[in-house]
Amino acid sequence: MGIRVAVGGASGYAGGELLRLIAGHPHLELVAATAHGNAGAHVTTVHPQLAGLDLVLGATGPAALAGADLVFLALPHGESAAVAAALPPTVKVVDLGADHRLRDPEAWARYYDGPHAGAWTYGLPELPGQRAAIAASARVAATGCYAVAVTLALAPLIAAGAAAAADVVVVAASGTSGAGRTVKPHLLASEVMGDLTPYKVGAHQHTPEIRQATGAGSLSFTPVLAPMPRGILAAVTAVPAGPGADPRAVLAEAYAAEPFVHVLPSGAWPRTAATLGSNACHLQATVDLDSGRLVVVSAIDNLGKGAAGQAVQCANLMLGLPETAGLSIHGVAP
Repeated sequence: MGIRVAVGGASGYAGGELLRLIAGHPHLELVAATAHGNAGAHVTTVHPQLAGLDLVLGATGPAALAGADLVFLALPHGESAAVAAALPPTVKVVDLGADHRLRDPEAWARYYDGPHAGAWTYGLPELPGQRAAIAASARVAATGCYAVAVTLALAPLIAAGAAAAADVVVVAASGTSGAGRTVKPHLLASEVMGDLTPYKVGAHQHTPEIRQATGAGSLSFTPVLAPMPRGILAAVTAVPAGPGADPRAVLAEAYAAEPFVHVLPSGAWPRTAATLGSNACHLQATVDLDSGRLVVVSAIDNLGKGAAGQAVQCANLMLGLPETAGLSIHGVAP
């Protein structure tokens, strides 16, 4: 018998990826999976890739989840706080939504609807001090997908004094699974294929999370919808804080012992396909010859390191398991 875990919001893309990772995890036992509109459906009618998993989705609510040792909440923003509050304090929770990421209520009110639910331990183990904090916590707020791609690229540069905190510029492209599973006309295949579309320009909800996690003082963020199911490629640029900054060397030192963050060899640049199906982040950095700005390119699987994989990584720490258990460092190709 493994450690008992449950998934709330199992019918979405992140929820389905959680089910896949739990099914292959050596120490976790899935005891419940819930959904809203798909409650009562067999899991394979929603996630045909999970053939062989004999599971009927229940209705989302505290009663269906309370019997687990740890609960993953993969619910829409604004819905997980009430469910988590009704769970027994002995049940550990990893929230994949935004409800508990932000410390500043004003930042929450500026980018989200509804009341601020308070901040939990932030679920990015690679940040200084966070690995121990996550391991000691019963409630962890997993990162946003864009946020982890940008934070891993930027935070060490600001912390080391290599990059200025002001005037950070990010352009990042994401696959369509990042928008969730709800049917929306602009996400139809005929609308997405052969097209790149910016959205929420200058007002994306991950902006305050990135600033909080990295220490950036100002951030211009342009997200782009890309014609692919999953993956994020982020180009992050910042002003050097002094002469002679070597951003690649700073990143290589910061992540030398990290199992999931790989600074690529000089001349090799991150590709989303190389991180597909993994919990890895690939990074490369240089100095722009014309502007002198520091440039870091980051690639992740938005459903892996950007969502379900990150959540399992945090759960492993919270449960005293090996941090890499059930997670792949290597992508799937072609």
